[in-house]
Amino acid sequence: MLFRSQVVLRGESGSGKTTLLHVISGIVAADLGSIRLEGVELMGFSEAKRDRIRAKKMGYVFQTFNLLPAFTALENVRLGMSFAGAGIDVGRAKDLLQRVGLGDRMHYFPNQLSVGQQQRVSVARALANRPILLLADEPTANVDPANQDRIIDLIAECCERERVALLLVTHSDAVASRFERVEQLGLINRALGTAGRSEKE
Repeated sequence: MLFRSQVVLRGESGSGKTTLLHVISGIVAADLGSIRLEGVELMGFSEAKRDRIRAKKMGYVFQTFNLLPAFTALENVRLGMSFAGAGIDVGRAKDLLQRVGLGDRMHYFPNQLSVGQQQRVSVARALANRPILLLADEPTANVDPANQDRIIDLIAECCERERVALLLVTHSDAVASRFERVEQLGLINRALGTAGRSEKE
């Protein structure tokens, strides 16, 4: 993926979208193939090393937000910073929350925020460590239709501003249509399957 590019993988439910992101991010170890980030081959790394690379180089926006309920919006973003081992930049955490429109709610707990606001916190958290790649897994799946476009625009604009490459997976034609580059996951899976059979033969 080219630097600063924004790519959407569209696929139906059960087509392996989340699994693919988990493999790319190192949450799940791949059985075969090649995963490269900045020219570095990630296959074969230990789980601990994959975790460190993900914390330093990747941001992840989950469809279920994954915010800790006992922590405020600001604390959730700061916690995301702690995993990279580079220290906590409170100023950046506050600035990111300002950028996503939550400057007046940074001390609110998740249950005091709307679903759309919680997803905006997760976007800020995903960008906290200045990643080079942001992975977004169905980021509007749990957001009401009125906020869907706002979340997509927010992710795209933040990645552009932060100079972060974006890989977003979705089953929604409406979401996919907002991006210039869209790949069909089913076609990719078939191509990979063909390649795998050729190698075995």
